[in-house]
Amino acid sequence: MKERSTEILIVGGGTGGVGAALAALRLGKQVIMTEETDWIGGQLTAQAVPPDEHPWIETTGHTRSYRRFREKVRDYYWRNYPMTEDARHNTLLNPGNGNVSRLCHEPRIALAAIEEMLAPYRSSRQLEVLIRHRPIAAETDGDHIRAVTLRNDETGEDVVISAPYILDATELGDLLELANVEHVIGAESQSQTDELHAVEGDPQPLDQQAITWCFAMDYLPGEDHRIDKPADYDFWKGYQADFWPGPQLGWKDVDPITLETRHRGVFHGPQDGRRVGSFWLYRRIAYEGYYQDGFMLSGITLVNWPQIDYWLGPLLGVSEEEKAEHLRQCKQLSFSLLYWMQTEAPRHDDKGYGYPGLRLRPDIVGTSDGLAKYVYVRESRRIQAEFTVVEQHVGTEQRKQMGLPIGAEIFDDSVGTGSYRIDLHPSTAPRTYVDISNYPFQIPLGSLIPVRVENLLPACKNLGVTHITNGCYRLHPVEWNIGEAAGALAAYCLDKKLSPRQVRNDETHLRDFQTMLTDTLGFILEWPEYARITPR
Repeated sequence: MKERSTEILIVGGGTGGVGAALAALRLGKQVIMTEETDWIGGQLTAQAVPPDEHPWIETTGHTRSYRRFREKVRDYYWRNYPMTEDARHNTLLNPGNGNVSRLCHEPRIALAAIEEMLAPYRSSRQLEVLIRHRPIAAETDGDHIRAVTLRNDETGEDVVISAPYILDATELGDLLELANVEHVIGAESQSQTDELHAVEGDPQPLDQQAITWCFAMDYLPGEDHRIDKPADYDFWKGYQADFWPGPQLGWKDVDPITLETRHRGVFHGPQDGRRVGSFWLYRRIAYEGYYQDGFMLSGITLVNWPQIDYWLGPLLGVSEEEKAEHLRQCKQLSFSLLYWMQTEAPRHDDKGYGYPGLRLRPDIVGTSDGLAKYVYVRESRRIQAEFTVVEQHVGTEQRKQMGLPIGAEIFDDSVGTGSYRIDLHPSTAPRTYVDISNYPFQIPLGSLIPVRVENLLPACKNLGVTHITNGCYRLHPVEWNIGEAAGALAAYCLDKKLSPRQVRNDETHLRDFQTMLTDTLGFILEWPEYARITPR
């Protein structure tokens, strides 16, 4: 068994892991980052999900490095694609012209931007990235984690990596379980958190948000790209949840806010899909209209739709066998939706059923089966933290009921900002959406510090939030900021010979750390007033 050491070990190369690495590297630290798949970037790449962002993302509410990432995505298209002159001179180019984000893009382009940002550090050997490595064990000594054992899924070999600081940037918070770090899964109860929208009665650890296995597709009318009938198709064709207005494979879904029934087809017009409500436009990641004639025969859309939200069982708190079965069924649901659309879906043009010209695009997501490299995870294990963000801190309805000031709670120990509605997808309870208004918020340093363990930091969705507030802290730019703050904190503690707890709980150290975040790394720690008091 190989043994390695470094200054900062980041387990998980997702969106938060990348942010963590960039901060630690910028501050001069040696870093090893591991990743279970062969693509770093997480939500942005391996999970293939275009970023969900807030209305002010072009000007504020992000870190400098996240802004650079977004600039590099646009620049990649301008430099490498045969774009029209109008597209080439559009400084706010949205490559997919989708309506879920101001920057809908292909996952491979996000990967290229991230790799470019990390390239100098990899060349100098300040950073080493170990792909296809997943954690299988952790060695602890009292309140410290000494090392993590990782298995190379290509060779079967194990490597033990020790480090003074270890960051958990895995999609499911794997180190929290492996190292017996105090943590929470599922839904807390109202009696625990006093949150308006928490579950009543006992906590429900197996109540976890739906997972989704995304895929990309284009559309070539007149061609036949039908896949083989999926093994579980008949089950999914007949399945309907009690809280859903129609079969899972259908055009009826639920408005997340009003819970009213909606009807949306894949197209609402002859291929361009530009009418609001079209699933084609929803997460389109490539728009053929931006390119010179003949370059792209069809746009490409990323399918992350309600029809493929899988809520029949959780990934956490169950056996490995049960977890594997839920992942298998989740894949089958995605393939079943595609097959249904190709063969049996009512068409928008009243020309019968099925769109055989819908074509799976495995080349876009970098896999052989056509689904993303990794399932889209909305909810992780969460540390029991020195400070936990609850609905009372950010939710507009509860803050109004309590007579609290307009705007989210102002955190004196802020290490960043974020903005997104509290958006919980249907869950394994099972239950329908919980989608409620909240204010643009801050990320408190206390939510990054475990109640006991001294040298492990959360670097993605596994910080000190609840099942409810996870719904707004889980999005791409927020996860990046969480990871970047954790990487910066680890580097600062190494330099100052302090623990994270000491940084937060000493006024002088806290202000010094926050100054480093803003002046050296370009963090934004508070919202301008016009945004801070604007409900989402």
